[in-house]
Amino acid sequence: MIRILIADDHPVVRNGLRGAVAGEPDMEVCGEAANGREAVEKAIREGVDVVLMDLRMPEMDGVQAISALRERAPGIRVLVLTTFDSETDVLPAIEAGATGYLLKDAATDELLHAVRAAYRGEPVLSPSVVGHLMGQVRKPVGQVLSNRELQVLQLVADGAANREAAKRLFISEASIKTHLLHIYGKLGVRDRAAAVAEAYRRGLLQ
Repeated sequence: MIRILIADDHPVVRNGLRGAVAGEPDMEVCGEAANGREAVEKAIREGVDVVLMDLRMPEMDGVQAISALRERAPGIRVLVLTTFDSETDVLPAIEAGATGYLLKDAATDELLHAVRAAYRGEPVLSPSVVGHLMGQVRKPVGQVLSNRELQVLQLVADGAANREAAKRLFISEASIKTHLLHIYGKLGVRDRAAAVAEAYRRGLLQ
């Protein structure tokens, strides 16, 4: 039997999750919590297996609660269930020790599958979360631009067209286009403006 704690500051959400789990022969809800601090204490006291954890809660937020559980009861799995899927939400939760990360619009079957997977210690991530993590992993690779690519990108940032950049670097216009395609691929962008913006964001251009 998978023992579950539901941690969310909205009673309606807690009731909905309890209803989703009700009737499953291998699951039972052992308690509810309205904030992160309460979630940590109840999860440990009740000896639960999986915590369904919201991220935005009073007193102690979800990420802090996940960290506390990892430190005090590392055997308890945490499945984040939230409406937020931005990189600033996803990465801290995963780094804190969450086993899975789902959005609240997930289908009931998907939720139940995720609970069972989390119980087994298997990571479960919604598609949008996977996209954020892949983007984060690719960033260090994207920072490795060659000296020539940096030269081309700097000229583009300065407003030079392909023909002008080619003349200043004493290479063909076709070579400029090839360098730009490589730059786009490494930075994960699709056009000149996005490449310049991303390069400034990463500190590649002064």
